[in-house]
Amino acid sequence: MARVLNQTTYNSLLDSLFKLPFRNRVQSLQKLFPELSVDTLKCIVAQECQKRMKGSHGRLTTSETVEAMYKKFTNSILMNEEPGILLRLSDEVGLTPALLARSIIERHYQRDDKSKPAKLLVSTLMKNTALIDDRDLAFETYLCLLEDDEYGPIAEATKQSRGYEYEIYLRMELENCKVSFLHEDHLRMKGYDKTPDIKLEIPVAVDGQVINWIESKALFGDEEVHRGYLKDQLYSYWNRFGPGLVIYWFGYVEDLEKIHQNRIILIRDALPRNMVLMDQHL
Repeated sequence: MARVLNQTTYNSLLDSLFKLPFRNRVQSLQKLFPELSVDTLKCIVAQECQKRMKGSHGRLTTSETVEAMYKKFTNSILMNEEPGILLRLSDEVGLTPALLARSIIERHYQRDDKSKPAKLLVSTLMKNTALIDDRDLAFETYLCLLEDDEYGPIAEATKQSRGYEYEIYLRMELENCKVSFLHEDHLRMKGYDKTPDIKLEIPVAVDGQVINWIESKALFGDEEVHRGYLKDQLYSYWNRFGPGLVIYWFGYVEDLEKIHQNRIILIRDALPRNMVLMDQHL
């Protein structure tokens, strides 16, 4: 299955994505882009959803809008509508299920002066819906968290475990290739603040380029994502350790390396099998 996309295919995928409702989009995209892996599609959908929410969340969660959604929810409960009220409302207003549920919880626990409840309380209730004092709201929130792959405690736990899983997988792959390395825990013990996931103790060569470090990213690399990592992490690794490699395990858009200017940072979707170890030339 393809994981490296040219810009035309990626733009076409995004155009199709924006026309679909929030839920079950991966299944729809699978039919349109059967050559792409499911994991790649899931990753692109999740990342684009987060970008979209950053731009529209404020507009969709004004006090007036939340009040209207809360009244709609309570009226639906009074009318004994079937479960999934908040999920249907999510489709209607354009907020992801978990973000919508959070707004409804904030309104439900609104203080007497109409200010929002403490963030810690809301986060606790989102993590354990059994603590919500309203049975219907508790169940509706639970359904929202199950259905939301981008936001909420379930989605966050999944992302964190996936990121760690691929870091461990990378370490195992390097050990199998007999490559000597330090991982970020070792580097922090040595006093480094910003550290790549892997610092090679002896550099390797990939496609004729010397590599000193490797960064693992369990996501899809598009230009916006990659530029963000260049600014926040990758250039600092380059300045300190020299040329390196970033692995976007769920694929990337072609030609991202062109934006690095003269700083060599290779991009791959897996650990290269053509690594040349230093001792092979001794």
